[in-house]
This record gives sequence, structure tokens and C-alpha cells, in this order.
Amino acid sequence: MSDKPGLALRKWREIFAASQVEVARHMGVTSSVISDYEKGRRQPGSLFVKRFVEALLEIDSERGSPVTRRLARILQLHYLGAVIDMRDFEAGIPLDAVINAVQGVPVNSYIPQELLYGYTVIDSVRAIMMLSGNEFLYLLGSTTQRVVVFTKVTTGRSPMIALRVSTIKPAAIVLHGPKRLDPLAIWIAESENVPVVLSMCSSVEELVKRLQKLSSSPQGVG
Repeated sequence: MSDKPGLALRKWREIFAASQVEVARHMGVTSSVISDYEKGRRQPGSLFVKRFVEALLEIDSERGSPVTRRLARILQLHYLGAVIDMRDFEAGIPLDAVINAVQGVPVNSYIPQELLYGYTVIDSVRAIMMLSGNEFLYLLGSTTQRVVVFTKVTTGRSPMIALRVSTIKPAAIVLHGPKRLDPLAIWIAESENVPVVLSMCSSVEELVKRLQKLSSSPQGVG
């Protein structure tokens, strides 16, 4: 159970693109009840959470199960090793906090004001071997307002081309590994208005550890 169950309920409702009214109807309660739980005026028990999850799955099923299928594909990518780590933040954090966490250097001048709600760390080699261009969206996890981190990068061209052809864009990209960034990668970053950051962490393990610390303490990593 999350330390902030109301925020978790709201986050997953929004991931499934369901309104409070829709969820309430499937649960047999009023929308004000859902609002009370999401705002922390009530604390959910296990039975309420079970009914809440069932309502989200029913709503998704009525729409052809797009979210369920996407989440299942994410689990498959975890199993195959393309995804090294993936976590959601309980509350949004600014890009500056992520840059600090990954010991990053911004490549382009575009810094969005929107908050970020999670990260995905990718093994670039495995991802290139296993994913088609249309499957890039699976790397975004539960929300597009997240950072996608590509490891084992040489010049940055392949991840940025994947970004270019994808119909869905992440909120930011972190590249780990390149000693020289391809000019094409910089041009794509600028043209797509997606902030790109070079991580100076000494290893993938350190990078992941610092991001995990950030996810558990959104105030930042020293």
C-alpha cells in the first residue's frame, strides 16, 4: 500500500483515462466517494482497492483493453531484459531534480515546466534488437510524463531516431555512455522539443541507484 493511497488511486485512474464518474458507476458508489478517497478524506481498505482495480479493468475492457495490453507488454520487456528499471513517482518532480540525480548535462536549451511522474531505464542494445519503431511507446510505461533513460549509448543517434519516428514522445530523454554525441541526435532533440540530458554517472548501476533514491525521496539526490 502506498504511503499516499489517495494519490496512487488518482494516478492509476488517470493512467486508465477513467473519470471519477465512470469509476463510481462501476463500483456502485457516488463520484463524491471516489473524490473523498483521492483527496485523502477517507482511507481505503483492501476491499475498496480491490473493487477500484476491478472497475478500472472493466472500463479498459469495454474500450478494447488498450492499457492492459500495454502494461502486459511492459512486463514482457522487463522479463526480456530490455527494461533495466522502471518506477513511477508518487508526486510530480521537476526536470532539474532528475538532471541532478543522474549527474546530467543538458544537451539542448528546451526545459519544460511540466512535472515528471516516473522514469524508464532502457538497455539500448536489447531494445534495438527486440523492438520495432511502433513499440517505442511501451518504453513510456504508465505515463508519457516520464524520463526515458537509454544506457549503452555510443553516439545517441539510434535512440533519437526512435524518438523521431515514434508518435508518442517522452517528457525527457537521458543518454548514458556516449563520449561524442552525433550532431543528428542534437538536431532531433531541438526539432522535437524534447529535452536531452547526458548522464555523467560512472556506471549504469550508479545511475539506477540514484534514480531509485530520487523516486523514494523526490526532494532530490545530493
